Amino acid sequence: MLYAGLDLSRKRLDFHLLDTEGATVEVGTAPPDVDGLRSLSERLARHGEPVRAAIESMNGARFVHDRLELAGWQVEIADAQKVKGLAPLACKTDRIDAWVLAELSRRELVPAIWLPDPLVRAERERARWRLHLVRHRSSLKQRVHGLRGNSTVGAMKRVASTDYRRWSPSGAQTQS
Repeated sequence: MLYAGLDLSRKRLDFHLLDTEGATVEVGTAPPDVDGLRSLSERLARHGEPVRAAIESMNGARFVHDRLELAGWQVEIADAQKVKGLAPLACKTDRIDAWVLAELSRRELVPAIWLPDPLVRAERERARWRLHLVRHRSSLKQRVHGLRGNSTVGAMKRVASTDYRRWSPSGAQTQS
């Protein structure tokens, strides 16, 4: 088993790869996009061992997590505050952070956060989208209701009446 520590920044992903004894196997960087993560997983696959990785929680960590898990890695997202408490360092750089995360992963001490599986996340996203649409619909209804009181907009009075659903484009009667 290989253990990877991943430190994500805007333009690059620093990684530090350790073996089971803690010896450094490889250190490098990769772009944190789809192609960069694919090439990173292909690059580290040549070692022929499964990879267990840890990445600090921050913007973009879930994207990296999902992409690397699709490539067959076991990835944990670490709570950044707890990692800082476990390994307080005076000199904090991206490469050192990657090494610390790799070492925590190797020792199975990663303070991982819970991440729902993709199905639960998809359901939550659908619920958020539906809530957005309901709020938007309510906002539009309120705007139409506000225009209804304006005497210069006579046509809007008919559309915004309590029977507004009768005036649908298809002409179909709908029930509440």
